[in-house]
Amino acid sequence: MKPTHRKVRDVWGTQRDWTAARAWVTSGNLQEKHGMSSERWERIKEILEQALPQAPERRVAYLDLACGPDAQMRAEVESLIAHHEEAGSQFLTAATPDVLQVTTPLVATEPRVDLAVALAPQFVGPYRLLRRLGEGGMGQVWLAEQTEPVRRQVALKLIKIGMYDNELVQRFRSERQSLAMMDHPAIAKVFDAGATPDGQPYFVMEYVPGIPITQYCDEKRLTVKQRLELFIKVCEGVQHAHQKAIIHRDLKPANILVAEVDSKPMPRIIDFGLAKATDQIGDETVMTRLGGFVGTPGYMSPEQADSTVRDVDTRSDVYSLGVVLYVLLTGNPPFDSRQWKNQPFHEVLRQLREVDPPRPSAKVRIETLLSASSAELRGVQPKQLESLLLGDLDWIAMKALEKDRARRYGTPTEMAADISRYLANEPIVARPASTAYRLRKYGRRHRVGVAVAIGFLVLLVVFALLQAVQVRRVTRERDHATRERDRANRVTDFMTGMFKVSNPSEARGNAITAREVLDKASKEIDAGLAKDPELQAQMLGVMGTVYDSLGLYSKAELLLTQELKIRRAFGSQPAETLRSMNNLGGVLLNEGRYPESEKLLREALDGRRRLLGPEHLETLTSMNNLAAVLFAEGRYADAEKLHQETLNIQRRVLGAEHPDTLLSMSNIGELLVAEGHYPEAEKIEREALDIQLRVLGPESMDTMRSMHTLAAALSNEGRYPEAVRLDQETLEIARRVLGPEHSLVLGTMNNLADSLKSEGRDTEAKQLLLKVRDIQRRTLGPEHPDTAISTYNLACIAARGGHADEAFSLLRDAIDHGLPVYGDLAIDQDPDLKLLHGDPRFAGLVAHAKEKAPATQKQN
Repeated sequence: MKPTHRKVRDVWGTQRDWTAARAWVTSGNLQEKHGMSSERWERIKEILEQALPQAPERRVAYLDLACGPDAQMRAEVESLIAHHEEAGSQFLTAATPDVLQVTTPLVATEPRVDLAVALAPQFVGPYRLLRRLGEGGMGQVWLAEQTEPVRRQVALKLIKIGMYDNELVQRFRSERQSLAMMDHPAIAKVFDAGATPDGQPYFVMEYVPGIPITQYCDEKRLTVKQRLELFIKVCEGVQHAHQKAIIHRDLKPANILVAEVDSKPMPRIIDFGLAKATDQIGDETVMTRLGGFVGTPGYMSPEQADSTVRDVDTRSDVYSLGVVLYVLLTGNPPFDSRQWKNQPFHEVLRQLREVDPPRPSAKVRIETLLSASSAELRGVQPKQLESLLLGDLDWIAMKALEKDRARRYGTPTEMAADISRYLANEPIVARPASTAYRLRKYGRRHRVGVAVAIGFLVLLVVFALLQAVQVRRVTRERDHATRERDRANRVTDFMTGMFKVSNPSEARGNAITAREVLDKASKEIDAGLAKDPELQAQMLGVMGTVYDSLGLYSKAELLLTQELKIRRAFGSQPAETLRSMNNLGGVLLNEGRYPESEKLLREALDGRRRLLGPEHLETLTSMNNLAAVLFAEGRYADAEKLHQETLNIQRRVLGAEHPDTLLSMSNIGELLVAEGHYPEAEKIEREALDIQLRVLGPESMDTMRSMHTLAAALSNEGRYPEAVRLDQETLEIARRVLGPEHSLVLGTMNNLADSLKSEGRDTEAKQLLLKVRDIQRRTLGPEHPDTAISTYNLACIAARGGHADEAFSLLRDAIDHGLPVYGDLAIDQDPDLKLLHGDPRFAGLVAHAKEKAPATQKQN
């Protein structure tokens, strides 16, 4: 079948007007000569318009979905796309809802000649026309050259020959005057205005060599945060227009171009041809014809789609901005225009007025085929994108898209302010401001401090409840009244003292932090609760685990050791003593004291199996912790056996989505990485991570650990760019949630440095490792295995660079301070050290490393 678009181009090329070509399309010639109805052509046109702005990798998936099994339609669309790419400019653009414009240079003979340029006047006023940039419903836009008084390229817009009547001229003049009144970085500037000798009005404005905002964001793979920051600038530009009493009324990505200024994206709003003045402009009042529909379906507001509404106001632009935001977030418009292809225009308008679109997060979940590519272009996984949109961004978008304009944001500024609140983790206006919601927002801004404070608050409530129970007991057991009253007083005095600043002269001008409260309480716990050992042990345990979660292991060890000593001395309940042993064993593991940790955790596990049973939650926790110690000691086979046994019980008893089950899956993935089974590690980590993102969210400690381990698997598979991106994402979240010195932050930095080194970026890797080692020496100490590993990695970089003396010095430092010498870290097997093998010092260093290795490592 002869490509339909060739005949359309021929008709347009001979008559210099799309009207004749469109008449040929709709007259039945398509059906007569090519077996194609006008409805089918409209469908091809619609698919083409959606496909052209998309990146090539997304276009294939879209055509698969849009054309389905219709191979002929697919061939027609691909033929049009091929012509578009051959011509080097847009072939088809939608100027108005039902008019198709042809804007490409036409090929008549070789060499190629643009008939539009050839037949147009060479000059319009003092401006020389170079080439046509586009064509809208009432005018053409040309790239022109101005030579006097300055030389520059400009965009010149004039009404097409033979198409302007009084109404169009009036609207055109309105646009010209409207733009001249505005002065904002986000709005194209007007330089000049006039008319040709035959009366064609024109005006000259700033030439914006940009691309539509959605295309720019996708090509640059901007994150959701970066897209929101760019969108705020668009809102500021539209607000400026509103302050000049101008409504745009056709805001869409094609009218919001982005150009880079000093390497930073800057939006420019163009085409105020549909703008409506809300007040007097000069001596004229510009009115839109009643009953006419102005705008682009899919982006026009419900009131624009209602012929009975005569007072379209600035909130119409807010709605259109909401649609643009929706596309920036999800990659798809709120309404699927494919469903409109066989519907009459009045039905389309009815849907715009009455049907509510799905929330952005729901859209991403529903459009599974396109959501994967949308998520990739935003630097996240599909589930992560859905999680990002769920909640505040859903509320913001849906408030802008309210059918009732009274419920929308009143101005673009209000919308931009809510987006800024979201970016700052502050409560947004669009969401019902419940107390719980405001507390959650506060918690996100102050995560660590709030977590500690909540722990103390819960503790205080628990103690208050316990005291209430004790008071009731007092009424029945009067002989215990004095003892219970004393305990209540001790609790009250201690808890009050924890939150007390000595005197006003000692205040530092700011609020006391949760960490300071914790430090103060840990120092005073001996004196404050010395008369009640059981209560003292409880408080020591709570504060010790809080220190552990903050990565402050030495402080945690001190308190938990004291707790266990008290429980053993005063005969606490066996379950409480076993919990103390397990917690202390975990801290010793984090400190790198593996033999001590293993001994304590084995004792806790044996006791819990006897007391609680093999499938109790606390028994499984001890199994997980002991397996982690075995892994740290390099006893991979034993660790894998115990981890797998734990996971099998957890899946049966707790379920596949329980946090403990997911933690065990992640631990097995980490073990598989150490054993060199990278594809298997990647598979189980991705499985765990997908569930964690959905169930726990991206800021959970367990989720971040899975991201960390998955990045390690990708790096070992040689997929360094993916590993670097994932490590950087993990690092950004971990620093925000845990602080810059947490062990997970440092481990992720170490992993990132390793991937950078593998990419040959040794200088960046070295700078990162030096920061890591300095923090580890200060927080973990020089004897910690993690510190030794960072020193070892620095030695590898020195060896790769040919700095043998520096490398040997760093290697000896790492070995003397506890470097593991099993598995992948065996120094005589590391390719990064191959340049040292010929040095006589190397053999002695290997022997020294094996001699320094703990017994548990030598056995492996």
